[in-house]
Amino acid sequence: MSRVPGWLLRHRITVEPYLGDSAYGPQYGPPAVAVPALVSAAVRQVRDADGREVVSSTTVIAAPGLDCPPGSRLTLPDGRTTTAITTSAHAAPGLPVPACVEVSCE
Repeated sequence: MSRVPGWLLRHRITVEPYLGDSAYGPQYGPPAVAVPALVSAAVRQVRDADGREVVSSTTVIAAPGLDCPPGSRLTLPDGRTTTAITTSAHAAPGLPVPACVEVSCE
C-alpha cells in the first residue's frame, strides 16, 4: 500500500489531540508541530461522531498515522484554530490509491 506522496502535502499544521473533558474543559495532548498536510477550505456537510449533520469549512489530508481524534484542536497555516469534527483513515490495499487520513474541521 502506498502513502500519499509527501510533495502533495504542501502545508504545515499543528495538531493537539483531544484527550477528553475535565472539570476545567477540554483536555489536549502535546501538540504535534509542523505536520505536513494538504488543507482545503471548502464548505461541505458531514456527519459528526453522534450522527448529526454538521457543516465542515475545512478538510485536511495528511499521511497515515496522524493522531487526530474528533474534538482535536488544529492550527491551520493561516493561523486559524479549528476543531476536528471527523477523522477518516483511507486505505485501499491492492489498489493504486494512496493511503491517507482525512480530517473534516469546523
